[in-house]
Amino acid sequence: MATKVVKLWYDPEGDYLEVIFEQKEGYFRETENDQVMEKVDQEGNILGFSVLNVSKLRENPLEVALK
Repeated sequence: MATKVVKLWYDPEGDYLEVIFEQKEGYFRETENDQVMEKVDQEGNILGFSVLNVSKLRENPLEVALK
């Protein structure tokens, strides 16, 4: 079974979290929540996601459907 590696990056100054499931060319697109962008490849497969204002999640958990 192949090992999966997930890349996590947090910028405390920008209060920004990025989670990448697969290192592959793609682009970020909007989701139903203004705080979350999803990274997809040209076929629309999810490669990862980013979250703005992560510190606000202390009070209210965030739930978003990635398509």
